[in-house]
Order: sequence, then C-alpha cells, then structure tokens
Amino acid sequence: MGKRTLYGTVIVTYRCNAKCNMCDCWKDPSRPEDEIQMDVIKKLPEMAFTNITGGEPFIRKDLPEIVEELYKKSDRIVISTNGYFTDRIIELCKKFPKLGIRISIEGLEDTNNAIRGLPDGWNRGYQTLKTLVEMGHPDVGFGMTVQDMNCEDLVPLYKLSDEMGMEFATATLHNSFYFRKTDNKIDDKYHVAENFEALINELLRSSSPKKWFRAYFNHGLINYIYGNPRLLPCDMSRDAFFIDPFCDVIPCNGMAQKAVMGNLKEAPDWDTLWNSEQAKAVRAQTRNCPRNCWMIGSVSPAMHKYIWVPGWWVFKHKFLKGGKYSLKENSFIPLPEEKKE
Repeated sequence: MGKRTLYGTVIVTYRCNAKCNMCDCWKDPSRPEDEIQMDVIKKLPEMAFTNITGGEPFIRKDLPEIVEELYKKSDRIVISTNGYFTDRIIELCKKFPKLGIRISIEGLEDTNNAIRGLPDGWNRGYQTLKTLVEMGHPDVGFGMTVQDMNCEDLVPLYKLSDEMGMEFATATLHNSFYFRKTDNKIDDKYHVAENFEALINELLRSSSPKKWFRAYFNHGLINYIYGNPRLLPCDMSRDAFFIDPFCDVIPCNGMAQKAVMGNLKEAPDWDTLWNSEQAKAVRAQTRNCPRNCWMIGSVSPAMHKYIWVPGWWVFKHKFLKGGKYSLKENSFIPLPEEKKE
C-alpha cells in the first residue's frame, strides 16, 4: 500500500441538537433513512486523515460502526462534536483509544450557551472534556468559532485548554450552503483582530512548534476577516474532499452553492467517481473559486503541501522578531479612529 495522502471529511448527518447563531443546518435536518450508510462508507478511499462531522455526529447511534470501518482506511480520525452526549463519547473513546475528539465551545459559560442555544451546553461539553482528560485520552481538544459576541473569550479559552493539556482549534464566521447562512458577518473587525493578535502572541511564546504553526493559521483568519485573498492555494477536490449525508462527494463546505463531483452511492467505486468528467469539471470550478475561505479542512493540507510558506512566517516571527506579532505588520488593517495618534 502506498502512502495515504488524501484528507477526507464525512458529514454523517445534518441533524443537530444545538441551535447555533452562525449555522442554520438544524433548521434543515437530514432524515435518518436518507443518511450515508455502511455500504457507501466501505467505498471511501484510503485517507491520511478523516474528519467526522455533522450536524451533531453523536446523534447517529451507528457511529461506532462507522468509525470502525473508517479506521480500516484512515491513518487518523477526528470527530467534531458539541460534546453534549457525554456517555456516548466516552464509550466510543474507550473502544478507540486513538480517536481524536474536538468539542465546539464558543466562549465561557454564558457566551457559549447564548451562541449555541443548547441548554447547559457549556457544562455538558466541559464535563466531557474533563472526563476525557482524566481518562488520559491522547487526542482531545476544543474548537471555537470566533465572532463579535465571543472574541474576548478567545485567550481565556486558550489558557483553559493549555492548563488541561488540550488542543485548541479556531475558526471564524463563514457563509455557505453547508451552514445555510448568507448573513454571517463580523461588525468590529479590529476588535476581533486584536483578540486574535493576543492569541497569536500566546502561541508564539509557547515552546511547541505545533503552536507556532497554529499562530500562522490564526494570522490567516485575520487576513480572511479583512476579505483578502487566501495566504495559500486551495487544493480542495484534488488533495481533499467532503462527502455529505446524501453521499454526494463535494470539494468542501465553503462554497455558496453545492458543487457535486459525483454520488458515491450511485458510483460503482471511488476511482470511477474521482476520475469522472463531472469531478474534473468541479475541479476547474474549485480552481477559480472566489470564496477565499480559511477553514482548517482546506488549510491544513495546504500548510503541509506548501510548508515553506508557513515555515518562513514561523521562523520570522518566532526567531527574528523574538516571538512577537503585531497587527501593524498588516497594511490591509486600517486603524480605528480612536487608535490613531
């Protein structure tokens, strides 16, 4: 078997028990009988990395069987979840001790519960994280989608993750067919960027090279918030793919309209779909995509592929600038009136 290189994301359901302000997929859930089943999971290709997401993946009772099948063809699996179904998550992690878990937490308690619309959501998510840490589970962390409402919780949440020895992932608001949103926006860009600046400096002060590269990713989020072109090429539909609950293989979850490379339920096998004329046409569309998204699903493979770009940024900021990053480095960021001398 050759080296696995593909990055895959399996959206197992659009059902969700949360009502997040930045995602309306809960208003348009998939029906259980229409969702991807094991016969299609078995057709998926060899992958270096697989993300399982939703909706809320743990709504599916057959998730353990899905994970077991995906482990036959994937080097690493991470599930994105709101952490509400603690018992199901713990049970799955006991069965698969290398499984990655990323719990979405949108701020400290009041902020998180307001954004996610999930009663007691913060306590449930935090309790799940705490239990996983106490179990000594090796791949656990939480992620935050940064917006005006929660940006001041960014550094406090990072520090909490650091104290618990966890990974801390970030994102910001995007509009797309996947989120069922067209009106997500940040009103006070500079205020949000200042909080990202503080996080970047925390990460650069760390002794962990992984965190230095995460600092670069967060710099890219500032760049995205200000509407600039991506810092790295997007190779979605070539190096990476998504498959949705209806078995449609798509380049990513960031497009305004869904672009379908083929339906894996209908295709005889993966190679036939991946090399089809329809897939080639979608690749051409993706190459000219104007969206400039900056989400970990598309950025992570690009950071590995074009490693010299983030590598130089890290070297410059960690060693030449003494672990310091400033918003002033970016000519595209106008100073607000009160910040001008």
